[in-house]
Amino acid sequence: MTPVRPLPTAVAMLAAVATLAACGGDSGDGGDSGSGGDGPLVAFLMPDQNSTRYDEQDAPSFEKRMAELCSDCRVEYQNADADAQQQQQQFEAALADGAEAIVLDPVDSSAAAGLVQQAQSQDVAVIAYDRPIPDIAADYYVSYDNEAIGASIAQSLVDHLQEEGAKGGILQINGSPTDAAAGLIRDGVDSVVDDGPYP
Repeated sequence: MTPVRPLPTAVAMLAAVATLAACGGDSGDGGDSGSGGDGPLVAFLMPDQNSTRYDEQDAPSFEKRMAELCSDCRVEYQNADADAQQQQQQFEAALADGAEAIVLDPVDSSAAAGLVQQAQSQDVAVIAYDRPIPDIAADYYVSYDNEAIGASIAQSLVDHLQEEGAKGGILQINGSPTDAAAGLIRDGVDSVVDDGPYP
């Protein structure tokens, strides 16, 4: 798997995306252009509406930073609403529209491997955003340290339970099996809980 690029290096990743897009020249008519100019297309494909962060924070921040780095680039933001097939259609449409780079937070991390392979066969860069794509290396992977997040959550819980003198065990409910980041968070939780006072 491609090494994790922590979110503080997202600016460097965006610069790489902007450079890739600028090198590609005009991508032609992309239909729904999203934001930006009439130059190279960068697709920003997010997974679901369960969190408002994609619409309210991630997409606007990405569009703003891309405008600073590549003023004539077009950013097309789409959300798959937790539908892997819809995300595949969005991804393929971005390729057909001539995207120079695709930033992908996959609905299904395993299924996304085929999308990465398809894009790379057309020399289109893929940046795995927030969730890894374990079965094939994307060009970049930008995320927090998910195992550290899991360990931090678990340690905070264990500390609180000990302060309260709680007895018994912890019932752990993990995230979706299609979300590879959930597995990393689970591993972090396990690293604290498995050998702790609340098995």
